[in-house]
Amino acid sequence: MLKISVMVSGSGSNLQAIINAVESGQIADARIVQVISSSPKAFALERARNHGIKPVTIGKENFPDEGKRAKAILKALQEEQTDLVVLAGYMNILKPEIVEAYKGRIINIHPSLIPEFCGEGFYGMRVHEAVIQAGAKKSGATVHFVDEGVDTGGIILQEEVTVRPGDSPEMLAMRVLNVEHEILPKAINKWREKGEM
Repeated sequence: MLKISVMVSGSGSNLQAIINAVESGQIADARIVQVISSSPKAFALERARNHGIKPVTIGKENFPDEGKRAKAILKALQEEQTDLVVLAGYMNILKPEIVEAYKGRIINIHPSLIPEFCGEGFYGMRVHEAVIQAGAKKSGATVHFVDEGVDTGGIILQEEVTVRPGDSPEMLAMRVLNVEHEILPKAINKWREKGEM
């Protein structure tokens, strides 16, 4: 049984894609053991509750000290015997001790074709705004390993999206998000087939 901990900060639509894939058997013999949110207001926690998944909040509100916050995350992951950590719209950078403890077992979804439009400051709508400003003809989504850098870990899976003439950042974001929902479950299966790729 693959035990997955999903880390979130917002609405959790990528979390929902993983839940659907687990419940439908697309990700076989797996269980989401907990959803860890950086915000107590994240709708993702509601999604977790709706599917009988343990909701956990570890953020600045209840752990203002960064060091204690990292320890709390590590403890939560270890207590649930997590095999794979999936960052699904998690808007914080993990501390090195967490990355080290779960080396090769933390994956992230990013809304561009890495190495384009990634790294410090590239998150959420900012990515799509930058893509359109640059006049890029294509964008997409990437699932990659998390390492000590920002969006610098090895790529597991990517899929392209055409940038259409007249696209607004919001229009592009919606199409990229649909691709994210498709490739994230596939990337989990790919990771599982190869172990630490």
